[in-house]
Amino acid sequence: MTTPDPFAVDPWGVVEHGFDLAGQARAESVFALSNGHIGLRGNLDEGEPHGLPGTYLNGVFELRPLPYAESGYGFPESGQSVINVTNGKLIRLLVDDEPFDLRYGEVRGHQRSLDFREGLLRRSAEWTSPAGRTVRVTSQRMVSLTQRAVAAVEYTVEAVDGPVRIVVQSELVANEQLPLGDGDPRAAAVLEAPLAAELRHAAGSKAVLVHRTRFSGLRVAAGIDHVIEGPGRVDTTAESSEDQARITATTVLKAGERLRLVKFIAYGWSATRSLPAVRDQVEAALTAARYTGWDGLVDEQKEYLGRFWSDSDIEIEGDVELQQAVRFALFHVLQAGARSEERAIPAKGLTGPGYDGHSFWDTETFVLPVLTYCLPAAVNQALRWRHTTLPMARDRAAQLGLAGAVFPWRTIRGEECSGYWPAGTAAFHIGADIAAAVVRYIRATGDLEFERAYGLELLVETARMWRSLGHHDAHGRFRIEGVTGPDEYSAVADNNVFTNLMAQSNLRSAAESATRHQFEAAALGVDTEEAAAWRDAADKMFIPYDEKLGVHPQADGFTDHQLWDFEGTPPEKYPLLLHYPYFDLYRKQVVKQADLVLAMQVRGDAFTQEQKVRNFNYYERLTVRDSSLSACTQAVIAAEVGQLDLAYDYTAEAALMDLRDLGGNTRDGLHMASLAGACIALVAGFGGLRDHDEHLSFRPRLPSGLQRLAFSMAVREHLLRIDITHATTTYTLLRGGVLPILHEGESLRVEKGRPVVRPTQTPQTPAERAVQPPGREPARRHGQAGVQVGTVDHLPAE
Repeated sequence: MTTPDPFAVDPWGVVEHGFDLAGQARAESVFALSNGHIGLRGNLDEGEPHGLPGTYLNGVFELRPLPYAESGYGFPESGQSVINVTNGKLIRLLVDDEPFDLRYGEVRGHQRSLDFREGLLRRSAEWTSPAGRTVRVTSQRMVSLTQRAVAAVEYTVEAVDGPVRIVVQSELVANEQLPLGDGDPRAAAVLEAPLAAELRHAAGSKAVLVHRTRFSGLRVAAGIDHVIEGPGRVDTTAESSEDQARITATTVLKAGERLRLVKFIAYGWSATRSLPAVRDQVEAALTAARYTGWDGLVDEQKEYLGRFWSDSDIEIEGDVELQQAVRFALFHVLQAGARSEERAIPAKGLTGPGYDGHSFWDTETFVLPVLTYCLPAAVNQALRWRHTTLPMARDRAAQLGLAGAVFPWRTIRGEECSGYWPAGTAAFHIGADIAAAVVRYIRATGDLEFERAYGLELLVETARMWRSLGHHDAHGRFRIEGVTGPDEYSAVADNNVFTNLMAQSNLRSAAESATRHQFEAAALGVDTEEAAAWRDAADKMFIPYDEKLGVHPQADGFTDHQLWDFEGTPPEKYPLLLHYPYFDLYRKQVVKQADLVLAMQVRGDAFTQEQKVRNFNYYERLTVRDSSLSACTQAVIAAEVGQLDLAYDYTAEAALMDLRDLGGNTRDGLHMASLAGACIALVAGFGGLRDHDEHLSFRPRLPSGLQRLAFSMAVREHLLRIDITHATTTYTLLRGGVLPILHEGESLRVEKGRPVVRPTQTPQTPAERAVQPPGREPARRHGQAGVQVGTVDHLPAE
């Protein structure tokens, strides 16, 4: 699905010219600001018109029942949904008693822009009221990356023709009325009035509201404070009620005069702390923000982002639209994880309520690999959050009759929230995905203290789960049966190759970590016999292979299934899960998202190059990409097997998923995994990065549409820059002493101040382009006819 593109192409930002009422929900996601703790959708300052109001705090949710047609043992009893908390970004404007509302009067100009280097959402508008008065409104909004609990707005009103009476109402509003859902199963459940009032206060320029969620019992405080400047007399009043607090400023402006309001916003929440403690936290955050001032907050933001872009930018020459998209991706991935601080990174970040605000395996498999090499502290925090949920994961394993820990398929706090067990409970690979993220973080940072305190236990408990879930058959092979891999169109299968290979790595990593930290492992009850059992299971892991076809079946028997009737499936019947019964999908060869192909990316060492080529071509014919998680993985392997132009097409699809609203559901929030996946497609696809072993390995190659690709990676105490052209690849160490790496299998030692240059390889004979199911080809990047596809990321079971 393709929608008109309202955003100008700018390599360092997103600019919207004009005002598109119908596209508001989409724009609100694109212009969302977050720091991983607070999330503000890009709603207009005045609150209306809106697509979907949204203010989120990471970890704040409400419980809701999970209805079942038939109950079953082990089914989760309740779900968790992110809620729209107290809205502090509202600033209503009245011009001679006329509400400033872009649906009325005359809009003479309107522009919004998000600058990735400054982290500011800017807006300018010139509007003539129905009564004929004209004003210019400018605003700047930020969510601080340096002061976790703080957001701020600078709002200025200028009279174009005067005198005109101006009233500005700066508000806190809880339990906002939300639009009714449209029946889309991807959208979050709408929870009506989830906040119960506990405290309200407004005086002078400051106001605070404290509420408590009705069922989950979380206490939420929100506060605002202001600096108000005008050319003459400005009267202010303060008032509050249970769900609203308002600071009102009134003045009269002559032509050319301005009223400036700086609004500081602070949030705090807790499941355990008292009302006074949470209130005082917010008061302190407001005091600190006001002390810093608007200019100080802006300077801190620019400095923070300056460091980030200096160390982590991905530069592209030859495709300015892709350049914009990848920086958009990096910016939002940064926002999702920067200050999450022992909280989950949801599939939508804090940009919208899609998937009820849940975190999935997306985080560990797509988002954390990117953050590992540009913001490793965020990965440390995300994995420490997983560690805090271990008690719940152990309880879940015990409930299922397994040892160790079973992590949830989808969750906010740590309990399983998926009511559809074939895609939820059966997707055990989440445990190995977490383990892989642990191993990658430790290898990339050398953080052995993290391994001792957190990583080891995560590895041990997931290894115990695999050892109890699988079994040795009569031939001595270790089998893992009745599981769901990444492809949700093939549920509850035996010996899913991705799952088995990831479990194999998990088991080996746990044994190795236990050997490195024998004292800590002994405290967890690990002995030499248990570690030996893990190694034995890993060594005997069964990996199915179809000798007749010369490919790996996605799982046992997959290549024996009947082929899906692709020719007889019209375009309007995609995504398939919304138009066909699951039993039909599950018993046929049709792939929702890369599964076996993802296995070749994350465990490339388990496949020969010839197997990769055959496997890729085979699964391209079956993969319909009804998920935004697929294109980036297909891009990586397409590049590896020499199909560079196809990899380019897939990379662009992943990168443009939200800027072009390719799935038609950006309104519900951005696709964090696809955004991160676009970065992976460039770095692991065209950069050829593989990090399976102790040293980073690169096999660079560029498609014809790109002239240059450059990126940097933080590795332990080093910062390595890789600059790729069609002729050469240059490795430069910007920080650190000496870093060993591999280029096309050749061992290199890169020293600071001594760049190493090697030829960039190109396939001698470009591989024949793989064939996709009819109508599911990625759009071409070279002006050739292509088809954009709609996507559904996770099964809409709830």
